[in-house]
Amino acid sequence: MQIVGYEPGSPDEPATILVARNGAVEMQSLNPGTELEYGIDGRHCAGTVEKGRHDSCNRDTAPYCDVHSSVWPCARCRGDCAMPLETCYEEHAIYLAAFEPATFKVGVTRSWRLETRLTEQGARLAAHIRTVENGRTARQIEAQIANDIPDRVDVKTKIDGLDSVLDTDRWEALLDPYDVIETYAFEYGLSLDQQPIQTTSASGTVLGSRGRVLLLEKGETPYAIDLQSLVGYEILEGESESERQTSLGGF
Repeated sequence: MQIVGYEPGSPDEPATILVARNGAVEMQSLNPGTELEYGIDGRHCAGTVEKGRHDSCNRDTAPYCDVHSSVWPCARCRGDCAMPLETCYEEHAIYLAAFEPATFKVGVTRSWRLETRLTEQGARLAAHIRTVENGRTARQIEAQIANDIPDRVDVKTKIDGLDSVLDTDRWEALLDPYDVIETYAFEYGLSLDQQPIQTTSASGTVLGSRGRVLLLEKGETPYAIDLQSLVGYEILEGESESERQTSLGGF
């Protein structure tokens, strides 16, 4: 069996991992309370999934090799494409997003999927600050704003803030120069009283998910897993990871 993909968690839906077995693909919903008992083994390209069937690939590069990599066209374009692709002609939204305790980013997405994009990233608060006619213009404006506000936040930074409170004063000050079109606030149903340990694991009790971050509990210790880091791993049913002391109170 191999983990061949995932769907990020949102306030309304838990995250999901896609597990391939002999060409068939099963969706494993990561509802809070779910007990995962997978041991992870070797990792290689996850291949492709189409219409519920998995086309495997044995190339060593993970999660995807060059043949099977795919990136949203606007993510490749920095505003100077010679020939914009079809999606570039769609209306785009420029947004600001906030993560605890005081991490902010600027981003762009097609307008019709703005809220989805924000929850995919696990944003706590967000603001739609501008709408433009195409992706090229959006990327040019994003690049200008990125001189002051980063356009990327890595997953480790997001995980480091999961047990923190958002600095709303700094967020409001950040928004002050902009003509905000709409604001968003998201609750993911997570309550942590300690910093989770970042790891790569597929065993434990699901506490919840936030974007592509999965929270598991094992031995009374919370763990945070970047779901992207699981894609490509072969997995074994029944926990096979070595038992180890995880905290003063858990073994």
